[in-house]
Amino acid sequence: MDIRHFYLEKGTGRPLILLHGNGADSGYFKGQINAFAGQYHVYAIDTRGHGRTPRGTMPFTIRQFAADLLGFMDEHQIEKAHLLGFSDGANVAMVFAMQHPERVDRLILNGANLNASGVKRRVQIPIEIGYRIAKCFSGKSDEARRNAEVLGLMVNEPDVTPAELTAIRAKTLVIAGTRDMIKEAHTRLIAESIPDARLVFVKGDHFIANRNPAEFNRAVLDFLRS
Repeated sequence: MDIRHFYLEKGTGRPLILLHGNGADSGYFKGQINAFAGQYHVYAIDTRGHGRTPRGTMPFTIRQFAADLLGFMDEHQIEKAHLLGFSDGANVAMVFAMQHPERVDRLILNGANLNASGVKRRVQIPIEIGYRIAKCFSGKSDEARRNAEVLGLMVNEPDVTPAELTAIRAKTLVIAGTRDMIKEAHTRLIAESIPDARLVFVKGDHFIANRNPAEFNRAVLDFLRS
């Protein structure tokens, strides 16, 4: 593999891997790591080109991030793990669970989407405009190229169909905010398309893990223990 991930690690027990959202890093889960480390061996990873993990030379896509996750698990001899992903991290976890069902114990998808149409238009339109502008200047500036890559994830990815979700074998919790930037109908579609998935809405916006950690953590731990 062309990169080594930076990660935070705490606790003992079954492995629980936390995957942050677009443009963020493992620090997003500051309200989760200690809460989960009492019962699980928690790994919070910085995705390729985020936080302290280098960009490397491979494509900057959700499927590449899923391949990177497989490499991380192999490197750390993690045969099977619980996966908790937020936003684009949820999309990585979702794709990984479709591709490698035997490596996923339980799956928690927080604020996932199948494609850009799942995002409320008032949120998505500025992203699309920013992406087009960054793409125009990407040949002239490293910062514009980086912005085009990051925004491109939210415009072009993960491009998953509801039918593909039937490949997921892990017990799954789909969790979102009551005022999420992901359309409620889209979140419900994801939950309905994954066999026997559980659906929970937590009071708050897209960033419920960060802004309402007590309720979010309780829902996740209830699910993992059930």
